[in-house]
Amino acid sequence: MNKMIKLALLGVVATALYGCDGDTDVIEIEKDVIVENTVTVIEQVEVPVIVPVPQGTGTDIQVGTRPYFLVDDMDEGSLKTALQACSEGPFYKTDFSIGHRGAPLQYPEHTKEAYEAAARMGAGILECDTTFTQDKELVCRHSQCDLHTTTNILETDLAAKCSVPFIPADPENGVAAQARCCTSDITLAEFKTLKGKMDAANPNGTTVEEYLDGTATWRTDLYDSRGTLLTHAESIELFKELGTKMTPELKSASVTMPFDGMTQSDYAQKMVDDYIAANVPADQVWLQSFDLTDVRYWIANAPEFAPQVVYLDGRYGDSGFDINDSSSWVPSMQALADEGLTTIAPPTWMLVTEDSAGNIIPSDYAIAAKDAGLNIITWSLERSGPLDQGGDWYYQTISNAVNNDGDQMKLLDVLAKDVGVIGVFSDWPATTTYYASCMGMAPSI
Repeated sequence: MNKMIKLALLGVVATALYGCDGDTDVIEIEKDVIVENTVTVIEQVEVPVIVPVPQGTGTDIQVGTRPYFLVDDMDEGSLKTALQACSEGPFYKTDFSIGHRGAPLQYPEHTKEAYEAAARMGAGILECDTTFTQDKELVCRHSQCDLHTTTNILETDLAAKCSVPFIPADPENGVAAQARCCTSDITLAEFKTLKGKMDAANPNGTTVEEYLDGTATWRTDLYDSRGTLLTHAESIELFKELGTKMTPELKSASVTMPFDGMTQSDYAQKMVDDYIAANVPADQVWLQSFDLTDVRYWIANAPEFAPQVVYLDGRYGDSGFDINDSSSWVPSMQALADEGLTTIAPPTWMLVTEDSAGNIIPSDYAIAAKDAGLNIITWSLERSGPLDQGGDWYYQTISNAVNNDGDQMKLLDVLAKDVGVIGVFSDWPATTTYYASCMGMAPSI
């Protein structure tokens, strides 16, 4: 039954409805009410605001088909079910997803094309490994002396400037082909004439063409028809255009330092200066180095960047190093934290091990890092080939726990939930983007 209530309050009529389950009682009341005092109460209520984005101006994240292939390849279980439930997205950019040298699973590393692909796949942070040319200009390369495997330099006149020009293989005597071409062998202008290629070489090559034709079968040369090389400064401008944050790595010099008067400290400062000159906020930058000397320099001399300085932990090469023996880690985790370090970045295998049941669990190394209050970033997912043979270097501590490509997702889940990493470098950022979006991680802002 429907009835209406009218409240006549000094000439103001109010309507009230009472009842439940769709029924209302209707009562009419007319009564004069004298109000002697009024009180105004202002209550602040937080209301979510949805801001429409004009078509064509938002970031269109595209994960492609690979994450679906990996999820389909997973063993049956709750993780696979959860990831399958996210198949329609939405997918978005996160800082958890870091483009390792761009997207080098299929694109020539440290090229404009690789970075654009990584950003399109939702990488919230992109990496420019930084080294220098003969005229001391900073450029994006994984190593100062990798031009013979990552560019077409051996096919150009600049091959004559290489530290070790191409020497063909001698198969009959078991001698491998040789070449060594460094950014320090050439000027910036010369560097910019080169084209990036997939990082590979055929040690059995008897010609330059054969030597350069060494790409692994599980990668591809499909996108190396043009690989645009970048200076460090150019990478900064590109990343700004792509709307990503930045994690430059200061690469160890392959030449004797000081180099033409440039000391190691000058080199470390030069990289910082590029961000200052480009007006990039320090909280958008994670400076990285394997060298604690660089890390300590930035903490002491670049205080605005210090909170996000990253120590790339390469101590796995130390004699006696053991991820489950804290006495083999020098300095200790606590000692690093006491120096002002906030973030440590080891390879993935150092963070995990297997329990007696063959499950992937955090290593003592990972637990100690968290106990010391350190953030953890790790590298590099999908750097390996197919996992049906137990993986390679990146899976050495969990080789019994992986047997299919879908186990990339299993490892990623342990790193995120059990180890608690804040970011994962990936050779194909779509995989980490899919996972991060599915698990509701914070978007990159």
